[in-house]
Amino acid sequence: MGLCQGKHIENSQTQVANPVIQCNSDSTVNSETSKASKFPFYSPSPVPSAFKNSPSNSSVSSTPLRIFKRPFPPPSPAKHIKALLARRHGSVKPNEASIPEGNEDEIGLDKNFGFSKQLLAKYELGEEMGRGHFGYTCSAKAKKGELKGQDVAVKVIPKSKVVASLTLDVLFVNLVQMTTAIAIEDVRREVKILHGLTGHKNLAQFYDAFEDDDNVYIVMELCKGGELLDRILSRGGKYSEGDAKAVMVQILSVVAFCHLQGVVHRDLKPENFLFSSKDESSPLKAIDFGLSDFVKPDERLNDIVGSAYYVAPEVLHRSYGTEADMWSIGVIAYILLCGSRPFWARTESGIFRAVLKADLSFEEAPWPSLSSDAKDFVKRLLNKDYRKRLTAAQALSHPWLYDYQDIKIPLDMIIYRLVKAYICSTSLRKSALGALAKTLTVAQLAYLREQFTLLGPNKSGLITMQNFKTALMKNSTDAMKNSRVLEYINMVSSIQFRKLDFEEFCSAAISVHQLEGMESWEQHAHRAYELFEKDGNRPIVIEELASELALSPSVPVHVVLQDWIRHSDGKLSFLGYVRLLRGPSSRSVQKP
Repeated sequence: MGLCQGKHIENSQTQVANPVIQCNSDSTVNSETSKASKFPFYSPSPVPSAFKNSPSNSSVSSTPLRIFKRPFPPPSPAKHIKALLARRHGSVKPNEASIPEGNEDEIGLDKNFGFSKQLLAKYELGEEMGRGHFGYTCSAKAKKGELKGQDVAVKVIPKSKVVASLTLDVLFVNLVQMTTAIAIEDVRREVKILHGLTGHKNLAQFYDAFEDDDNVYIVMELCKGGELLDRILSRGGKYSEGDAKAVMVQILSVVAFCHLQGVVHRDLKPENFLFSSKDESSPLKAIDFGLSDFVKPDERLNDIVGSAYYVAPEVLHRSYGTEADMWSIGVIAYILLCGSRPFWARTESGIFRAVLKADLSFEEAPWPSLSSDAKDFVKRLLNKDYRKRLTAAQALSHPWLYDYQDIKIPLDMIIYRLVKAYICSTSLRKSALGALAKTLTVAQLAYLREQFTLLGPNKSGLITMQNFKTALMKNSTDAMKNSRVLEYINMVSSIQFRKLDFEEFCSAAISVHQLEGMESWEQHAHRAYELFEKDGNRPIVIEELASELALSPSVPVHVVLQDWIRHSDGKLSFLGYVRLLRGPSSRSVQKP
């Protein structure tokens, strides 16, 4: 939250300076104290710096194997301040966002959060447990109320840090004023997210928030089992496949819950998952929502936040949604299974280049000895094209995890987006998707069957658009209300459409992009085209196809679409069929 800055941490074991991207979000426990910033205030970028003496790396073409060691960088690459302010306050363009002038007092920034001021009346504070760049965490014991006698964790955020730590350079005084307002808002949002999400078994539970003249206090469940990172290191750097599954199921479960509520975490890493106790079978808890944000299914975020080794490519491109969390989970899975980072470099910019350009290698030990399902699971999460990445619910349905005990597949928001797009498609594309749906495997159909069942079909096995709203309301929390997801669902449920049976639901809920990310895509596509040729292909009026793809009247459609249609009979060619399946993404295709 707020302004971020870059700095280095030196590894005393290796004497190699690891780049650290720091944002004012403190870890709940066990955070390490770092040296002061050496970088000027600017947003880190994978492109070469214009500043003198800044570290530079050549382009990375392959992923080097680097053993998993501390320290790992805490948050985070810097936010793009103007774009963030514009998005939050509704400006049409980033440059239209007003920049307040004068000092903090002159612009009237309110640092009162509206929280209770009775912390010490309810809790007896104990010793400090961990320290982050913008605060620290201490233990405490409840003196009265429902938690009386219970040990808790208290995250302390000094109000002076929210402002004073942002004044880095007089050249950026106006941005500092702006960022101070954002930092204060970020504290409020973190509390709002924690309060709204309370209830999931794999979330560190939020109890209360307090403040006084100096600090904000967030009271949370105390997790005594340490970080997931420590467990990995204690096991020699990696987990067995069976133990890794147990960890991934818990991570995916809580992330699927967050995403359904319209919350993207944005800083998923082993340090931000704690075990409740020292017991080997202790449940895992997600912590530190200081960088989290609300996001609607049709919305894209543009501020760069996260930890360098876990940041998704689309975050560096400043356009991302919940899929960015799935990339981070893919990095965690990679580390769990082989004990090394998938993308590594000595500097922050080098890490970013690796994330953007490096290809994953599964040829070095231990990958050849691991199951093909485990490798496929990691590959489908670490796909640089976010559209081809698995969602959390889909990952729980993956063959590598599907037979794991006690898995409950949650409702998946991607279903809503895909069905909406299907309903708005022409009969030609619906027919094309219907042929593709007939090629789905048993595992893929199992996931869709789970989603269809969660929507609550009637006795005749049919669902209406109202079912989509009803199913989501059963899972609604305060976080979902704050994220405005319900606005999107009201729009979907208001679409007039006949009832869907399971067969047509599969046609509607299939993701072409995700299928393209699979090694079996070619077989799917050719088999689907054969079925389409037999049952759905017909002579195409080129204006009809242009309408389906929403091509501009100024585009010479006969030139653009000539290779989509066979000259012999006027029907869709295989190329045209595949492009039609992609739907809206084909609109940007083929300008002459």
